Amino acid sequence: MSNELIKPKNWWSRNWKWLVPICGLMLISILIFFTTGMNGIATDFAQAYSETELYEDAIEKVNSEPKINEILGEIKPIDKLTILEGEVRYSNANNTVNSTVKINGSKGKANMDISADKIDGKWNYTKINVRIKKPAKRV
Repeated sequence: MSNELIKPKNWWSRNWKWLVPICGLMLISILIFFTTGMNGIATDFAQAYSETELYEDAIEKVNSEPKINEILGEIKPIDKLTILEGEVRYSNANNTVNSTVKINGSKGKANMDISADKIDGKWNYTKINVRIKKPAKRV
């Protein structure tokens, strides 16, 4: 019997088998993210997430329309996760936006399409379109 001490393997020797594939997958994922243009989409959503006044003002304008109030009722304010579920496209150095978000009223649901230009720090709406999914049947 030998009295020699068994030296433990270093960290790299023990863990390279799982570390190399994970690093490779992360590198491929980052490469795909930047080459497919997903970084632009992520930037658009981040900006829309931070610009809540764009959606708050649009909902205020929609709530002032009697026909929409008759069909959907009072439109509730949207939360920030609803913005992330919709579609957003910024252009013109982030001064023009086209967006679609879901809105909920006291009587029904719909989608709201917004087209707006930022002029002197305020949003000027060129189009606000409310698309009702299932309009209530009128008697």
